[in-house]
Amino acid sequence: MPKNFPRIVLFHATPVAMDPIGSAMARLWPEAEAVNLLDDGLTIDRAREGAELSEELIERFVDFGRYARRIGADGILITCSAFGPAIDRMIKELPLPILRPNEAMFREAIAAGDRIGMLATFAPAVATMEDEFRQFTAEAGAASSLETIVVPDAIDLLRKGDAASHNRLVAEMAPRLADHDAIMLAHFSTSRAAEDVRRMVDRPVFTAPEAAVNRMKSLVME
Repeated sequence: MPKNFPRIVLFHATPVAMDPIGSAMARLWPEAEAVNLLDDGLTIDRAREGAELSEELIERFVDFGRYARRIGADGILITCSAFGPAIDRMIKELPLPILRPNEAMFREAIAAGDRIGMLATFAPAVATMEDEFRQFTAEAGAASSLETIVVPDAIDLLRKGDAASHNRLVAEMAPRLADHDAIMLAHFSTSRAAEDVRRMVDRPVFTAPEAAVNRMKSLVME
């Protein structure tokens, strides 16, 4: 059956990332056909592996990209930030636009200044994200530095359905980064706290979902 609109596969490794990107897609690109793929076991197994991502987990991750292509994806938007090497392999293997979770947000933050702060809630993702940030600063010829704060307990509360407490804990950490030029909320799930964080600091606050949807739209529709 022919498609009337581009099909964008939203690939999740945790269910708490689904609502933020779904809302951003509906608001910013309602014409697109958003299809969700979820394997929350990826996040569980990623946390067990520690710093290094195993070959088994990389291949398991890339298999989802292969499946997305088979079901007619025009683009893949990945919402979990803890799988950098697996995303790199997927990009090399598959001939369609594949967007890293934080690529667009990083570009916007780098344009905002030299001292960037980041509030994260899932510690295993931090090393990968910081490596990606350095890569983007180098590509942009920028001198931006990054300071990351991991907010304890917030992700566990969110997984239990307590979004209000998650948002409060993230926002309470924001003043520690108030002397930075901009603040990023590291994960798609963390974007829920954006308004609470903005009430705590007088600095630009960047989130991944909106930036990612806008960039994916430009990649697919160009």
